[in-house]
Amino acid sequence: MTHYLISFNDGAMDHIPGEDLPDVGKAAHAACQEAVDAGVWVFGGGLNRQRASVVATDGMVTDGPYPETKEVIGGFVVVDVASREEALAWAAKIAVACRCAQEVRMLGGDPEHDEMIRQAGRRP
Repeated sequence: MTHYLISFNDGAMDHIPGEDLPDVGKAAHAACQEAVDAGVWVFGGGLNRQRASVVATDGMVTDGPYPETKEVIGGFVVVDVASREEALAWAAKIAVACRCAQEVRMLGGDPEHDEMIRQAGRRP
């Protein structure tokens, strides 16, 4: 199985009227619960609209994101599925629930990390 990041940009849901947000929240939670029930859910959540802190390699902390950053992640889900096509199918369900387009990217695998997780009794 492979991990895929399904995400949307901050502001992607700004077109949704405030009175519709509770229904969108319910639909998003239902799509996530479906992923949990299917055994593909790894982790996910929405990100508060705020500036991130950037930690440099020397440990220096600055407010971010960098000025040239045009888009930041507003929310994400990580799924563990057998194929890109399956990840795209989950992204389609989430897109309908959240009423916004989703980006799908395969996460790079790390066999050593996966083995540590298996030894700890969790699936990678």
